Amino acid sequence: MNAILEMRSITKTFPGVKALADVNLTVERGEIHALVGENGAGKSTLMKVLSGVYPHHQYDGDIFYNGELQKFAKISDSEAKGIIIIHQELALVPLLSIAENIFLGNETATKGVIDWHEAHSRATELLRKVGLNENSATLIDNIGVGKQQLVEIAKALSKEVELLILDEPTSSLNENDSEALLELLLEFRRQGITSILISHKLNEVAKVADTITVLRDGMTVSTFPCDHGPEIENKIIKDMVGRELTNRFPPRDVEIGDTVFEVKNWNVYHHIYSDRHLIRDVNLNLRAGEIVGIAGLMGAGRTELAMSIFGRSYGQKISGEVQLKGQQVDVSTIRKAVDRGLAYVTEDRKEYGLVLENTIKNNLTLANLDGVAKGSVLDDNEERQVSREYIDKLNIRCSSMLQEVVNLSGGNQQKVVLGKWLYSNPEVLILDEPTRGIDVNAKYEIYTIINELAAQGRGIVFISSEMPELLGMCDRIYVMNEGRMAGELPAAEASQEKIMRMILKNDG
Repeated sequence: MNAILEMRSITKTFPGVKALADVNLTVERGEIHALVGENGAGKSTLMKVLSGVYPHHQYDGDIFYNGELQKFAKISDSEAKGIIIIHQELALVPLLSIAENIFLGNETATKGVIDWHEAHSRATELLRKVGLNENSATLIDNIGVGKQQLVEIAKALSKEVELLILDEPTSSLNENDSEALLELLLEFRRQGITSILISHKLNEVAKVADTITVLRDGMTVSTFPCDHGPEIENKIIKDMVGRELTNRFPPRDVEIGDTVFEVKNWNVYHHIYSDRHLIRDVNLNLRAGEIVGIAGLMGAGRTELAMSIFGRSYGQKISGEVQLKGQQVDVSTIRKAVDRGLAYVTEDRKEYGLVLENTIKNNLTLANLDGVAKGSVLDDNEERQVSREYIDKLNIRCSSMLQEVVNLSGGNQQKVVLGKWLYSNPEVLILDEPTRGIDVNAKYEIYTIINELAAQGRGIVFISSEMPELLGMCDRIYVMNEGRMAGELPAAEASQEKIMRMILKNDG
């Protein structure tokens, strides 16, 4: 055995909460070591301890790296040893280019002068490695969250990596791009790079991991070799949640009603480059109680379609018609869209869905302040009552309604976003990657909430990059490719193979 890393008896406490309790982790040189557990289990906290985000005096326990005791005071200390972490929360500067972000703090400079030709040349090579076909001069603000994740990975590769830590690296990627990233991890292993992979996508863990460590409630539950067998996912789930989870998707028996929502001949141009026609002549419809999925590869236009419909919050030169219950409606602003009964749960909850430094209470009522106001003055008692109701209804795990949402786990943050829009009482709810970056148990809870909304007669548009999720939750699935609807399938006839064939048939 040749351990590159040993973390012994790591304990980390936040005010009122013990996030890690006597955690042990041993990682062998050259392996892919998966770290799994529910949201709030302590995975990200443990990696922040390792990388120096939490300096050595802020936790108890010891870290041995390459056999030497380490006391990292800051993240640059761990990077100097070859430990590079890619956090789940993207750390890019929106108004800088891809190349500038990749080499930020690690500039290609001679005597203080940056060699931009070298920077863009190396950036292009790194982008090719991670499978991102973008000009290195493109601003981060002008690419989607999935592509931004690939830039983060390219940024990590630009440094001398010995131990690469990836916290939910595929959470923003579709299946094809996720597959490419996993192949990249396997290539890193062949090159002798050690990786720690944190992921809620257990099929990915089962595919590439050599060893798996499970955390639950801030403690090490188990560490075992990954045999890649058919039962490995069930073993992981049992250790994660402390019980068997027999079904990934809740049962559903809903009576589907009349058409409540239609989009006709919808066209959208790029929000900056007015000659780029992103959404072309899209038509879709949705019935009461129905869950309709939208599948597609990265760049297919799913998020752009959703945002442009919801108050024209993306794009320009938008044309087409939106109908609710057979009547054309004006959804040209977010306020008008909300007033007409639309709600949109964004794919990027931290950037657009939540006010992170604010309380659960204030976030839950944000989309319907009129509901907790008397005249133009907020009624704190009413706001508290509404918050209590949605915390209970959605099973949001928190210390109190006054807890800041930045301190919640990903699954509970997602429930707050859902609660915010449910309180606006929408007839049509557009969900964009609603389970991104949350664990299998929290996913099941979100799925159950979605089914309950459909049972109430609401129409649900469900955008997801995970095809098993679409197949397990939806009544019908639209397939998008390059801004067009490539086809439509009833769930009973749909399969991953049929969806991919539909995309490839319409490709180009």
